[in-house]
Amino acid sequence: MVAIVDSGSTKSDWVILDDFKKVFLKTETIGFNPNFINRELIVPEIEKNSSLILVKNSITKIFFYGSGCGVKKNCETIEEELKKIFTKADIVVKEDLMAAAYAAYSGKPAIVCILGTGSNSCYFDGEKLKIKLPSLGFLIGDEGSGSAIGKQLVRRYFMQKLPADLLAEFEQNYTLTVEDALQNMYHSPRPNAYLADFNKFVIERKDHPYFKEMVYKEMKDFFEYQVIPYEESKEAEINFIGSIAYYYEDILRSVAEEFNLNVGHVVQKPIESLVDYHIKYIL
Repeated sequence: MVAIVDSGSTKSDWVILDDFKKVFLKTETIGFNPNFINRELIVPEIEKNSSLILVKNSITKIFFYGSGCGVKKNCETIEEELKKIFTKADIVVKEDLMAAAYAAYSGKPAIVCILGTGSNSCYFDGEKLKIKLPSLGFLIGDEGSGSAIGKQLVRRYFMQKLPADLLAEFEQNYTLTVEDALQNMYHSPRPNAYLADFNKFVIERKDHPYFKEMVYKEMKDFFEYQVIPYEESKEAEINFIGSIAYYYEDILRSVAEEFNLNVGHVVQKPIESLVDYHIKYIL
């Protein structure tokens, strides 16, 4: 059996293929971004998934694509922890941008962007991945991401910038104190996922003029910092992967139009396309 895993900071999608390259199992775990999660939590979290434990000894190959795995040390961390459970598997760990590139590939070169809990971008010509810009994480990077939009909402709430109607609705939905927010942002194992979770509130009200402007600015920052520096962006199609791109697609396309850029397709969950790519080109 072969496991294909697309792991973000919030959750991981797992697909297990049988020996005939047919889908045997689909399941989820939390996200395993080594920059945020304590490595000691990885094995216990996988062990909570009874479906994976049942097939662990039948899996001979794992393709793991993860947020935070653009650094060799982090790749080694994931590989070492997975090996503790999947003892018979050959494990390949690569960054999530590679998964996005595979999932978004339609036969022609393109800029590929991730807009989920975090954000990132690259250029994929069908064979090689070109990464011009570093991923700086949610503290000083991740423009346009779920964590960035959530950070804006929390900041504007505490600094009394929300209009009266949104303020009232926010306080109906959350009993948020400064102490709670700081505790979760500075002492929880997954602070970026904590901030991204506030997007539920924004998405439900994304047509509100205040949120439209707030999200538009975040998306504009994303294009300016992570897309326009690629010379290829002037001509190439720009494809997006991730739930944030999916839910704010209309705003995303409006910003691209302002920059005279061409957005192609937007895929919420790349796992299906990622599996298809492996069946067609890798396995």
